[in-house]
Amino acid sequence: MSFSPKKPADKPTVSDLPPDPLQRLLAVMAWLRHPVHGCPWDLKQDFASIAPYTLEEAYEVADAIQRGDRADLREELGDLLLQVVYHARMAEEEGAFDFKDVAQAIADKMVKRHPHVFGDTTVEGDEHQSGVWEQIKAVERSARQAAKGSDGNNPGPASVLDGVAIALPALARAEKLQKRAARVGFDWGAAGPVIDKIEEEIGELRVEVAAQASRERLQDEVGDVLFAVANLARHLKIDPEAALRATNAKFERRFRHIENRLQADNRSPEAATLEEMEALWQEAKAAEAER
Repeated sequence: MSFSPKKPADKPTVSDLPPDPLQRLLAVMAWLRHPVHGCPWDLKQDFASIAPYTLEEAYEVADAIQRGDRADLREELGDLLLQVVYHARMAEEEGAFDFKDVAQAIADKMVKRHPHVFGDTTVEGDEHQSGVWEQIKAVERSARQAAKGSDGNNPGPASVLDGVAIALPALARAEKLQKRAARVGFDWGAAGPVIDKIEEEIGELRVEVAAQASRERLQDEVGDVLFAVANLARHLKIDPEAALRATNAKFERRFRHIENRLQADNRSPEAATLEEMEALWQEAKAAEAER
């Protein structure tokens, strides 16, 4: 599904774009990256410079889903699709692969990872399917590791932690690392010991705070607390990122209530005392509990 302008010497017009929506999008990106008639900003970009936008668009998709805004979701999915098309176009310019290859690869992967749909195997519920999925992914990781070794680029022995993207949000990555380790038995069997671990880590943090430890030591201890909390969320089958997003939204609602109540009295948060703001916070909390 790659697109190449037929008349590279001529400036494109809207009538030059194909009517098919996907082909149209690919054509738009091809013209944006055209060396003569393209957009200067788009021509300057590379994989590294575009990557932050790709992450941002993925978050905006998640935000639209959380808000239940389907019209916004349609728009944000389009923005995310543009990111895929953008990366694929740059790869095509390098001769590495194109959008068709990307689509083919993911379609083949989904067929391979769903033998119970496209083959003659069976699964007993979604949990069993998740286990089968992870087994297939483990085989794929081993194959990729072996391929790297054959190219002389093997970074070291294969690990169950291979493939957990470094660019993931820290809480999400912590959860994935813990899930991988749990598959080989490195895990507590219940939430109770994890809560004990959280209390232990908080105790260690208290010691460092009391000792006025260095920023590096405090960062290390705070990280241990967060990692343990992510582990608890995993044991409780709660998405830590979703939980924190919900708490962020709750904080924002209640703090805005404080601002609005103070503004009604022609006051600002800066002019209010902590006690006054805490009282308004509790007011917002009580109002939410009554709904």
